[in-house]
Parts: sequence; structure tokens; C-alpha cells
Amino acid sequence: MAGTRPTPADQAREAVVEAALARLDLDTKARLLAGQDMWSLPELPAIGLRSLVMSDGPIGVRGVRWTADDPSIALPSPTALAATWDPALARRAGRLLAQEARRKGVHVLLAPTVNLHRSPLGGRHFEAYSEDPYLTGRIGTGYVTGVQEGGVGTTVKHFVANDAETDRFTVNNTVSPRALRELYLAPFEAIVENAHPWGIMTAYNSVNGSTMSEHRYLVEEVLRGEWGFDGYNVSDWMAARSTVGAIEGGLDVAMPGPVTVYGDKLAAAVRAGETTEAKVDAAVRNVLRLAARVGILEGAEPVVTDLPETVDGESLAREIARRAFVLVRNEGGALPIPAGHSVALIGAAARDARVLGGGSATVFPAHVVSPLDGLTAALPEGTLTYAVGADPSQELAAADKGFELRAICRDSEGEILGTRSAPSGHIQWMGNDLPDGVTHDRLDSVELTGTFTPRESGPHTFGIKGLGAFTLTIDGTEHFDGVQSTDLDDPFVTFFGDPVERATVDLTAGRAYAVSLRHTVDVPDDVPMRVISFTLAHQEPARDPDELIAEAVEAARAADTAIVVVATTERVESEGFDRADLRLPGRQDELVHAVAAANPHTVVVVNSGSPVELPWREEVAAVLLGWFPGQEGGAALADVLTGAHEPGGRLPTTWGPLDSAPVTRVTPTDGELPYTEDVFIGYRAWERENRTPTYPFGHGLGYTDWTYDEIDVTGTTVTVRVTNTGTRTGRETIQLYLAPTDPTPDRPTRWLAGFATVEAAPGESVHTTVDLPSRAFEVWDDQTNTWTPVKGTYEIEASHSLTDTRLRATCVF
Repeated sequence: MAGTRPTPADQAREAVVEAALARLDLDTKARLLAGQDMWSLPELPAIGLRSLVMSDGPIGVRGVRWTADDPSIALPSPTALAATWDPALARRAGRLLAQEARRKGVHVLLAPTVNLHRSPLGGRHFEAYSEDPYLTGRIGTGYVTGVQEGGVGTTVKHFVANDAETDRFTVNNTVSPRALRELYLAPFEAIVENAHPWGIMTAYNSVNGSTMSEHRYLVEEVLRGEWGFDGYNVSDWMAARSTVGAIEGGLDVAMPGPVTVYGDKLAAAVRAGETTEAKVDAAVRNVLRLAARVGILEGAEPVVTDLPETVDGESLAREIARRAFVLVRNEGGALPIPAGHSVALIGAAARDARVLGGGSATVFPAHVVSPLDGLTAALPEGTLTYAVGADPSQELAAADKGFELRAICRDSEGEILGTRSAPSGHIQWMGNDLPDGVTHDRLDSVELTGTFTPRESGPHTFGIKGLGAFTLTIDGTEHFDGVQSTDLDDPFVTFFGDPVERATVDLTAGRAYAVSLRHTVDVPDDVPMRVISFTLAHQEPARDPDELIAEAVEAARAADTAIVVVATTERVESEGFDRADLRLPGRQDELVHAVAAANPHTVVVVNSGSPVELPWREEVAAVLLGWFPGQEGGAALADVLTGAHEPGGRLPTTWGPLDSAPVTRVTPTDGELPYTEDVFIGYRAWERENRTPTYPFGHGLGYTDWTYDEIDVTGTTVTVRVTNTGTRTGRETIQLYLAPTDPTPDRPTRWLAGFATVEAAPGESVHTTVDLPSRAFEVWDDQTNTWTPVKGTYEIEASHSLTDTRLRATCVF
């Protein structure tokens, strides 16, 4: 693939880049390629270069501070965005995130994640889009286009085959060239071709023997050479391991800093003849080009000078959520809820919603609309009751509701250096993000202190997440004074590890109690990142589970409709580990069985980022998959349940039980994880194994009906006419699958080759035209290392889902 032809503006920027590069000496160039702290590169005033700032995404822009003090819009999870099957909506999401980035002084968003759902056990799948490379590429293209239209760079990640979390720093994934090309590289290639991203992030893992931060073939020959990528390539945080290996492998920037493999080490390697200054220049050129594009290199006009119109973040978050909800079952028209029905809302997640996944994707919204909030606002007064039913969370979480805390920083003499508010019990200060007046060299301790007013009486459990020395005091009594350590060899255990229970205290609802957690700071000077991270954790009194379920059953029996919200937790779906199973935690399955037995009009809302097993699905009237729905999720849920809006989502990933899933291995053996399934993942594997999932790829119901009237094929252009035969306006996602009429065992039975979303009023017919990409008719030839067209006759299926084909036609390629 050739790069796009440079415009005059591109050429002008390139001239400024070259002039700036020529003015830099080796040491300065080497320093520019190393993070100066957790999130930024150093400024170089001599050439008019401001500091370039990066921030995690992908559902919001956290900025350089990991704190609820600096709130961000929180959109629904990437799996939700992919469930809309709408690249234009993804583009609007990108524009909003660019707006958020500019507000926070961020130049580059570390997103989107376009790894694939290879196995349903992948713990970070909520942060990626789909099991299908074509759908992933289309949604990712929309997202990248939108962000960069807002003048902010993107960093498409994690390049490549970073499809599981187990041993992610050290695993060597062995993948055939064909599977790499047809599956795992395909979304990156599509985004590079169609959206021209300004950045790529290389993954922690190795592929076929080489760590991705040193993978010369995939970075230099494929990404830059074949595809013409001209952006910057940044390591995942702490992924760069070797100075010479990284620069020779094509890595431009090693993050974070200041301790990294670049900087002084890179300059020394050049002087020792271990690499060349030309290699350094190539990397610096890519960084300066990025700086020019985002407008922080003096003399270079940024790519975007006229910003898009302002986006209402709350409104867009709500729209994406309702467009993403996938209605997979709706017996007897249980949804929308009939007007006048009384409703029993059940589930801990209905009150304390989980709106986003755990790990580096975490942002802190200014507010969250829970399902209880949303339905309370939407339903007539007196028609809604609530019961906990079953709490999926069986572990401590960061101190939140009822806590009023602040952080006090002291030196070794006990003198207060500075303070900062702490909206939750989680402290995470990276680099120089410290309270005013505080410096690392003087900081000796941080005390998280304030009050806790319980909302329930009984035994409250307190714990600590973090490493080092801690003192925990509740209501004047010291409950722990000691050191927490770990045997895990994971630099992020402080972020993703489990809290340790340290105290159980009987408290009375409504009374304010003094709480304090003091941490003695001991951060070595030579660590790659200077981070102060710890959490005061808490869990409310545990009521008798049988009693809770019994209360829920009575509430359900007394209502016309029962709505049960079930959910995963941060210990089930998060960055840092893979899933052990696909079951809902706690006694939630038992709760649904019991409620469904008491009320035939039971609706279950599934609050998870990726597939879970649904053993009760045939017992309930309706099942609505809500993903992690973002900060406005409860309002969007009310829109859909009441019928104000139609649920618009279609499954971007197959849902099925773990014991039937064709690809489940995510744990390496002796450091190796072979992708033995080759090109057969997701629905390709389900069909090859002749297994029936719970709900197939592309499945989803709405509130109206559609007929597929006509299909016309001219060459590789497909036109489909559909009619809304229902009673209300709706939206249909027309999916086009390509199936060779003479199948061979080395190719899938069929695969997604195109799609389009249409909207129509009752009785209205609409046409849509889709050009099938030539790549849909090609395979990667491992012998010739080229894409090879597979000539022959293909059946084109116009479908409502993978297994619900409505029209067929043939084409000859």
C-alpha cells in the first residue's frame, strides 16, 4: 500500500520538521525520544517545540492526573461502540474525545484498542471492539478519523496480537503469517489506509520470537514499508527493554520516563557504534512530524485549523449507549415496558452501576446515572420499587459513597508540605503530579483522612490496596500498622492487584466516623516511573444472601414487570488478568432463576463488557445486553426500556458457553502461546466446529419488523432494498457475508464483507449500496508473501445476523 500524496501543507510542515531536526545535537535528539515523565516528552525551546502530552483513553480522556478531581466524559465501552455497527457514530465519539483532549491540554490520545476477541476469556476485551477484523477496522477508522479531525493525534494499539492478559509482558505468541495478515494485522492495516493515524503503540508481547518493541519486520517492513505509515511509534508503558534492539527495530519513543532505554543510553549506543545517528534521526523526524501536526512545533501550521462544532458530551454518551444496547430476546413483546406497568428493579448493579472497565481505560466522570436513577426519572411516581437481590461484588472496592476524604502530605519531621482533595479512597500520583508545595525529595508520608458516614448499619470491612508501609485507623482505633508486599513479578500490581482486608468494624448508619490511612512513601530514585499509588478499600455489611433473594422475589411477585440488572465486577473484567470462566459472580444466576419463577414478565439487563453465560435465558421474557454503558447508561437504559428509543445494537462478538467455545487457551506454556486455531476465531471457529452459540455474531432485535425485498449485485457492488413492516420507526443493520460456493477446509465457511445501517418509518422502503472490498476475496499466501485473489463464484448473503440470512445472490470474482 502506498502512502497518500503529500499536500502543499504537508510539504510545508515537513520542511519545518527538517529544519528543526538539523538544529539538534545527538544528546538532545536522544532525550526527545524518552519520556520526561509519565505522560509527556520534553520541550525544546531552541527549536520552538512545546512538550507533547499523551493520555489514556479509549472511552474518555483522563489527562495527566489519575483522579476524580479532574473529571472526564465517560462514553460506553468499545464493545458497546462496536455493537452500534456505525462508523459515523464512532467518528462523532472521536470528535468529542478530541474536544476533551484539548480541554485537558492533551495532544495525543492513547487509543483506540483494535486487538481482536480471540478467546472469550480475554480479560481486556471490553476495551477492544470485536472478534471480526473487518468490523474492528471500520469502527476504528471512524474513531481515529473523528479524533484527528479535532486536531488531536491517535495511537492505535496494541500492535500486534495483544489478545490476552496472562503473562502479557513476557509471552511469545506464535502466529502463522496468514493468520497475522488476515486477522490480527488487518484492522491496523485498514485504519492506516483509511484514517492515516498519527501514532501506533507497540505491544508488550512478543510475536514469533521478537518482542513487539523491537520487531523490525512488522514495524519497519510491514507498517512503515508496505503500508506507508508515517506517524510515530511509541512503546506500551515500560515495554521497551533494549536500547539497540528498540531503535534498530523501529521504536521511536520509549515511555515512560525519565528512566528508560533511550535518552543518555541511546546517545551512548550511537557513540559506541552499536547503532547509527541516522536511526535516531528517523525516530526524531517522526516525533517532530507529530508535533507539527498537532500544532506544538513553531513555524508549522497544524493539520486542523478550523475545529469541529462543539459536541454535547452527555447527550452523545446517552445516544451511544442506547444505540449499543443489544436486545437478544424479547418474548411476547415484553419490551418496551407497557405503559402503566409497575416495575420492580432488582440488583446491586442497578443502584451502583458499573459503567466502565478496569485498568488504564479508567476515567472519572463528573456524575453517573445508574439504572435506578434513570428509571426513577422516567417512570411515574409510585410505580417503581427497588431490591438488592444479590450483590456480585464479593471483594472490597475503593472507598466511595459516604466518604469525605483529603490527602495530607508530610515530610520526615511531620511538617505538612501540601494537601489535595480525594474524591475517592484511591490515590495515584504519577511523576510530578503532586499537590502544590510537595516534592518527591521531601515527601515522607501521605495520609488519606476524613470521615465516613455509612448508609447501612452493621460490620463494615476496610482494607488496603498497595505496597509498602501503612497504618489504618478507624474511629480512633488503630487496626493495622505494617508492611504489605507481593510475590508477583508485575510492575502494575499496585494498580491492578487485590485489596487486602485489614479491619472489620461495627458502624451505625448516618453517623460520621473518623478514618485515616497513612502510607510511608518509599520510591527508589532509579525506577522507570515515580508513582505513589494506594487505595483505602471498603465493603458494606454483607446481608444474608437468602434473605436478599427472598426480598427480591417478593418485590418481583408484587410488580407487573421485574427488571433484574446483573453485572461483572472489576475482579472479573479488567486489564492485568484474563477471566477464569464466563459465569456471573456471586449468586446472580440464582437470583434470576428465582425472580423469573415469581414473575413471567422478567427482563434481565446484563451489565458486562464482554460475553457471560446466561443459563436462565429461556426462563425470562427479555434479555438486554448493556455492556459497560458509560456515565449516562441509566438514562439510556430508561429510554430503551420505556420505548422512547429502540435498542439499536447488534452483537460484535459471538456469545456462548465456555464449554462450547472453540478457542479458549490464553495461558502460555513455558512462555509460548501458539495460535493453533490459525485463521479460525470467533464465528469462523464456531461454524468450522459446527457448534451452536447462545447468540450468534450480528444478532440483535429491535422494536419493529423488517422484510428484505431485493438484492442486486453488479461486480462487487451490492444493493439491498428493505422495508419496515412494523408499527414504529426503526433502524436495521444490513450485514453482507461472503461465502465461496466451492468451499475449502483452509478458509472459513463465510465472513463479513460489508454492512450498512438504514433507518425507515413504518411502511417505508429504503435502498442501501455497499461496495465489497477486494480484500474480501483474497487470502494471504505464505509461500509468496503476497495477497492472492481467490477466483471463483461466491454467494453474497444479505442478513439480519450471521445465522439469519434473508436474501442471496451470486457474484463471480
